[in-house]
Amino acid sequence: MSIKIGNYTFNGPYTSTASLEDRSGVYAILCQKEGNNYHVVDVGESATVKSRVETHDRQDCWKRNCNSTLAVAVYYTPNLQQAGRMAIEQELRKQHDPPCGKQ
Repeated sequence: MSIKIGNYTFNGPYTSTASLEDRSGVYAILCQKEGNNYHVVDVGESATVKSRVETHDRQDCWKRNCNSTLAVAVYYTPNLQQAGRMAIEQELRKQHDPPCGKQ
């Protein structure tokens, strides 16, 4: 299962964190609209994606901005350091202007 966000093919979207792995990547928090259409609620990066999403301090913002099903998609980046992940995060933030995590 995959979803295209910007120029990247993300794994997911998943409605549970059980399918996530604790490795480096960029994640997108999505709100499911009609059918298989999603709206980007937040974008972030982490060296440990699963742990970060599960304990994220913006979970309340995600819930406030989605009156439907929340999901997470991840683009794993085994060959990128934090600067590379942050560049992807910023690129996607510019394209989608998510309501949570303004930077």
